[in-house]
Amino acid sequence: MQFSASQIALLIQGTVEGNANASVAGFGKIEIAQPGQISFLANPKYEDFLYTTQASIVIVNANLVLKQPVNTTLIRVADAYSAFAQLLTQYQNLKTQQLQGISQQSFVAENATLGTNVYIEPFVYIGSNAVIGNNVKIFAGAVIGDQVVIGNDCLIGANVTIYAHCEIGTKVTIHAGAVIGSDGFGFAPQADGSYAKIPQIGNVIIENNVEIGANTTIDRATIGSTIVRAGAKIDNLVQIAHNVEIGNHTVIASQAGISGSTKIGTGVMVGGQAGFAGHIVVANGTKIGGQSGITRSINTPNTSVNDTPAFDYKMSLRSQIVYKNLPQLSKRVDDLEKLIVALQEQIRNKE
Repeated sequence: MQFSASQIALLIQGTVEGNANASVAGFGKIEIAQPGQISFLANPKYEDFLYTTQASIVIVNANLVLKQPVNTTLIRVADAYSAFAQLLTQYQNLKTQQLQGISQQSFVAENATLGTNVYIEPFVYIGSNAVIGNNVKIFAGAVIGDQVVIGNDCLIGANVTIYAHCEIGTKVTIHAGAVIGSDGFGFAPQADGSYAKIPQIGNVIIENNVEIGANTTIDRATIGSTIVRAGAKIDNLVQIAHNVEIGNHTVIASQAGISGSTKIGTGVMVGGQAGFAGHIVVANGTKIGGQSGITRSINTPNTSVNDTPAFDYKMSLRSQIVYKNLPQLSKRVDDLEKLIVALQEQIRNKE
């Protein structure tokens, strides 16, 4: 499918500068894009590529001042990055909307309920009394357990497993290999040193407009629900334990781990490999640096923390500078001690 600059500008509310009839059929990075592709420029450090790119169309910020002539058609918008993301979303939606039909190599329980325009690839398993909404796409090898509910317009990636009784909202994307609703890590220590498994009889609830990355795991609650609130975005390889609650529009980067019963607020940003102790609360708007260790509750909203155990972000940066200088500081202390000893010896000799 080909689209002209004028059509794209109408879609992203931009202004064409150049050939309004220039057409594209694909996307490319600005430094390597070819004719017939569209690209974007949002980061100023890539601006030099704007004057050499072969892309037919480039989306740029409205306030960009050109340093020299360009050979491409520009579409000026308020925010080039957001506009390009919107365009990619529309393109992706067009592609997925064309996917329909149920493979004969899949298994769908007789009492499962399927909505309209459902797409199910080979080797998908859909269990008893599962409810699948309209326009849902389920890719090869996915397992949808008994009584799972999946809302409209969801995308379930290849080899995703959603255990029984879990609930997925509308417009949710779950990428390949994710596991939703596996048992929480609950074991009771016994007198003989062994551990007895505590049955995990709750479920996982994922609300609307959530995205979950590849190979992320979200454990079912011991009792009640593990909950991911609407708009949250979770990266690949994240572990969310039983009875955790993730707030609206919170983002969590790869390899973070959240222990059981922790409550993370709205609009929280979690850096990669951050770790959370269990049974703590993280206030709304908190920003957590990568590899930070959150060992206790953060009760003040909009706080930025870093390090392990995590504390104020700016203080942690100052501490890191001091830590890097410890060898020199240690040598200075040793030199001062030697000087003091020498001065004391001189005083004694004068006496």
